[in-house]
Amino acid sequence: MAEVELPQQEVKLFNRWTFDDVQVNDISLNDYLAVSATKHATYLPHSAGRYSKKRFRKAQCPIVERLTNSLMMHGRNNGKKVMAVRIMKHTLEIIHLLTDANPIQVVVDAIINSGPREDATRIGSAGVVRRQAVDISPLRRVNQAIYLLTTGARESAFRNIKTIAECLADELINAAKGSSNRYNIHFQLVFYLKFVKACNVNLCSFVLILVTAMPSRRRMRSSVLPRPTVEWSLCILVH
Repeated sequence: MAEVELPQQEVKLFNRWTFDDVQVNDISLNDYLAVSATKHATYLPHSAGRYSKKRFRKAQCPIVERLTNSLMMHGRNNGKKVMAVRIMKHTLEIIHLLTDANPIQVVVDAIINSGPREDATRIGSAGVVRRQAVDISPLRRVNQAIYLLTTGARESAFRNIKTIAECLADELINAAKGSSNRYNIHFQLVFYLKFVKACNVNLCSFVLILVTAMPSRRRMRSSVLPRPTVEWSLCILVH
């Protein structure tokens, strides 16, 4: 009996979004954003892979699945993968409706724009400690970006009429466009300040202006800055 060759079906995320036209525009993150159509295409962001078994193996995990797993913070949300997959599915649908683009490409662009590029580390033992400016590795850039995106969506959805899928879609779209109206802009400013301080730059004055900043209703501690829902203006005078 002759074998019948069936036409090979293209693997699409949620049977809707293709991986073929997804591009990583940052060459340094090309090996750490798993969006290849030949190796990382999946129907669902749930591959049940043992990516934590070996160091750096999580870089091979599909990037949409990593974003889905990051939604399962904190303790009360641990293990609720079905809920996280449902949130991610709704998020991708909202992104497609608002941008008319491939939502996987929007996720990739958002992660590229959200990760910090430099930081300051502590050098020295338990006495005299100084801060040294360092570059951030590509994998840590991806890790930080995923954490900041999901944390911003989680906090903006708290006591809000919007669902977490809508808040996550807003965070991803704003980050992909490079808009300053996103959660991680505050952390990027903090990283930049530590980096500038570690570089021993003589600052004549440093002014951080909040344009029409509204105090946060979700954070009541005075030590925490208001959530950056507005434009931030950064002015540095160097001599």
